[in-house]
Amino acid sequence: MSFFDNFDVRQIENIELLAKQVVEGFIIGLHKSPFHGFSVEFAEHRIYNAGESTKDIDWKVFARSDKMFSKRFEEETNLRCQIIIDTSSSMYFPEDSSEKSLNKLQFSALAAASLMNLLRKQRDAFGLSIFDDEVKIHTKCRSATTHYRLLLTYLDGLIQDNKQGKHTATAKALHQLADSIHRRSLVVIFSDMFDSDESNEDLFSALQHLKYAKHEVLLFHVVDKKRELEFEYENRPYLFIDMESGDEVKLQHHQVKDMYVEKVNAYKNALKMKCLQYKIEFIEADINEGFAPILQNYLVKRNKMK
Repeated sequence: MSFFDNFDVRQIENIELLAKQVVEGFIIGLHKSPFHGFSVEFAEHRIYNAGESTKDIDWKVFARSDKMFSKRFEEETNLRCQIIIDTSSSMYFPEDSSEKSLNKLQFSALAAASLMNLLRKQRDAFGLSIFDDEVKIHTKCRSATTHYRLLLTYLDGLIQDNKQGKHTATAKALHQLADSIHRRSLVVIFSDMFDSDESNEDLFSALQHLKYAKHEVLLFHVVDKKRELEFEYENRPYLFIDMESGDEVKLQHHQVKDMYVEKVNAYKNALKMKCLQYKIEFIEADINEGFAPILQNYLVKRNKMK
């Protein structure tokens, strides 16, 4: 059952409440999965390893749980996480008001809000960057509650927005952000990486720039897998519209499916290979699969950075 089966996503009024629900459900799920070893509740503790000094063991926690945790000081827990969201018009797909579903931008905004909620639980700092053909919003990483509320306001604005005709300049934006983000941060990108105005090499160069600046990078390739990658549609004529340029073409999907799937998979595989080369984590984020993969991959990366 999808997380969204219990409510109408088009009636979202409180992004903070929804983010809390996502994170709480995820934490409960951790105890039933291979990820149960990650610490979420114990944001200020880590598991005690035999042979370490006993001076930092939290004996009160031991008395309650019969498990040994060492106190983790604030400077050990602090992580800077910059969340970057692509808001170009292709991210508004699918545009179908009859369906009880999220488009890619709404999915990315809610995923970002959930990730921020989890970062708060772990007392980490986070910032937000939003771009289309240029960087529209860029905040530094902070952990204050007022900062969190401000970023939720920005994310809520994305969920309510329905603008079209916004072009993308992903490479330009990532180059600009690579130089303005605090060095050695965790950078989390939500984007479909579809950019008609820039070459693949431009995009790959921008991703390499992020690694050159000593950042750890998670790229969530946000897609509607069934329709965008597998090109699955009913057997009838469709009018396909480019959400950025407005160009239209009418056809039966089976007329171009094989060629389309071949080309889009070739691009995705090239992107994956470049990410592997640059040591960037590439995660396919299907909007129909919920937020658990987002939070799981964040925890894996955060654990590696300790």
